[in-house]
Parts: sequence; structure tokens; C-alpha cells
Amino acid sequence: MDQSSGKIYSLHFILLCLSNALFSASFNMMIPELPAYLSNMGGADYKGYIIGLFTLMAGLSRPFSGKLTDTIGRVPVMIFGSLVCVVCSLLYPLVSSVGAFLLLRFFHGFSTGFKPTGTSAYVSDIIPFNRRGEAMGMVGLASTIGMALGPAIGGYMAVRWNINVMFQLSAVFALLSVVILIGMKETLANKQPFRFSLLKIKGDEIFEPLVWSPVIICFLTYFSYGAMLTIIPDFGAFLGVANKGVFFTYFTISSIGIRLLAGKVSDRYGRVPVLKVSAILMAASMLMMGLAGSPALLMASAVVYGISVGLNAPAVTAWTIDLGQPEHRGRALASMYIAMEAGIGLGAYFSAFVYNNKSSNFPLTFYLFAGITLLATFYLTFFYKKPGMVAGECR
Repeated sequence: MDQSSGKIYSLHFILLCLSNALFSASFNMMIPELPAYLSNMGGADYKGYIIGLFTLMAGLSRPFSGKLTDTIGRVPVMIFGSLVCVVCSLLYPLVSSVGAFLLLRFFHGFSTGFKPTGTSAYVSDIIPFNRRGEAMGMVGLASTIGMALGPAIGGYMAVRWNINVMFQLSAVFALLSVVILIGMKETLANKQPFRFSLLKIKGDEIFEPLVWSPVIICFLTYFSYGAMLTIIPDFGAFLGVANKGVFFTYFTISSIGIRLLAGKVSDRYGRVPVLKVSAILMAASMLMMGLAGSPALLMASAVVYGISVGLNAPAVTAWTIDLGQPEHRGRALASMYIAMEAGIGLGAYFSAFVYNNKSSNFPLTFYLFAGITLLATFYLTFFYKKPGMVAGECR
């Protein structure tokens, strides 16, 4: 597709954003309800695995999604990721043991291992380099809208009817995200037919070395995201918040607001300055959570956290595309997403370990992850060296 026109808002781009919103709503609507669901099965000690196993599979599948994105095309990879969500959502009501639940969570991770990789590569194909940050901000905005609506809808469904209705609605949303993609024009120039030999991953196909810096930043900043997903439902209940999805609604609404401007800011002033500010705000929000003694203060921290993520996500994605080679775009994005999932997964696991189902450990957990997040600003300030002028990565 022609990138020279400077246009962003084509029909393909709008449909892609809508598909992203539905996909995001599909798997996010169940997150606030899953800790209690697992506890009712007798798996209260395994809450950290809800996010950890999901992100582990997403990370393990990234080398495959990256290679397939660069060979068979962007659209098939996106469709496969959404279809995994459909199948897994329908299977949740059928599992009745902790082991089966955790195994299903593991395979559910295939969805985010594939869909975002194909989506980001597709966007990078159709958007001019000087507006990548803005475009990624809008794609992220669509995902954030889904993230905002999903938990609220899921929480309402679980309370009004039952959790099985929520799982079924999750499958419907994922299926709709697939329907939108059917018939969408492929952007990969030299598309290959799928063959099983493509699933053989060589050592140099796992990671794109040109994107080390965004990989490091992604890993450090998404540690706190894994912690938030894991312990905020319990912390909210501890503070008297009845609907577990309310925190995520505040978080995502504030993220939506900042994403309208964040991408343009990174296009104009550079990815690195924006990422420094976002990391500082993220750490500040974690400190606020540690100090929160009421629902109002918790929601205030959710707003600050949403602003930080809204600044971070489009900048780090655009930076990854800036630094990667066009023919290995899928691999570069897969490398970034591997780091993201590693951060989320380890953050989920260690936050559950530190928290240990003891309310007295909430502040310590949040303070610890605030410190980890600040390491991102430390790296960008003292260790990152600009490699030179790259298209779109001027600063």
C-alpha cells in the first residue's frame, strides 16, 4: 500500500481499529473475575498464574507469529489470534479443576501472541513513517476502548447473570473481530503459502538485535502491569470496591484521553523523551496505589497509571518499527512483545509471591514495582546511546 500520501484514516485502518477493540474487550472482560473464579475452584494460591501462564504462552508463540507475519502475511496471523480467543472463551465453562483451568489459560495466550504482532505489522505497512506514533496511538486507543468496556461489561454480566454468560459474550466479541478481518487486503508483498516447515524457528529468527533498547524498556515498564492485573482485584475488594472492573475502567478511560495526543507527541519530540516521562508517571502511580487507603485514592492512581501507559505504548511500538528492518518487521515487533509478555508474566508471578494473599503486603508490593519501573528511566538517561538517524526515530 502507498505510504506517501500521509493519510492515516483509510477504511482498512478504521476496520483494523474496530477489530482491535473487539479483540481487546474479548479477553479483558474476564480478567477481573478470574481470581475469584479460580479461588472458588480451590486455586487461591495460584492467582499469579492467571496472567503468568497466559503471557508465557504469548511470549513463547511470538517467534512463530513474527516469522509467519513476515512470510504468510499479516491478515492470517491476526485471524488465527482472534479465533483462539473464540475457542478458549467457549471452553472456560467446561473446565472444573484448577489444573484444567490453568492449562486453558496457558493456551489462551496464543491469542495475544499472534493478533497484536500481525496488527502492528499491518499498520506499519500502510502508515507513513513520520506518523507512526500517531497511528500506533490510535490503534492502541481502540484496544484501550476495548479494555475499558470489557471489564465493565464482564463484571456486569457476571453479577447480573452468571460468569458463564460472560465467557460466551467474550467468544462473540472475538468472533466479530474475525469477521471484520475477512476480505481485508493483505499488505505483505511477497506472501508465501503456509507450510509446516515455517514452524521451524532458527536461532537468529527468535530475536531482532536492532531493537534491544525498546525491548528493555518494554520489559521494565510492563512488570507493573502484570502486578496490577494480578492484585488490583483483591486490593479493590480490600478497600470496599464492589465491581472489580471499575479500577480498569478509570485506568483505560484516562489512557484513552492521553492516547489522542501521545502518538503525535512522540512523532514530534521523539520516542525517548516520551518514554522517560511515562516511566516516571508509572512509578508515581504505583506509589499512589501503595498509599491508597480509600476507593477514591485508588481510582486516582488508576488515572495516573492510565496516562503513563497511554504515553508508553504507542511510543515504544513506533520506536521498535523505526529501528527494525522492513523485511523483518514481524520479528522486530515479536521481540518487543516477547519482552512485554515477559514483564507482565514475571510481574504477575512476583507480585502474587510478595503479596501472598496478605493485605498487609499490599504497600510493599506496589513500592517494589515502582522501583522496578524507575529502572527504565535510569536506563534511558544513563545507558541508552542513540545509534544515529533512523526514519522516524530522530531523538
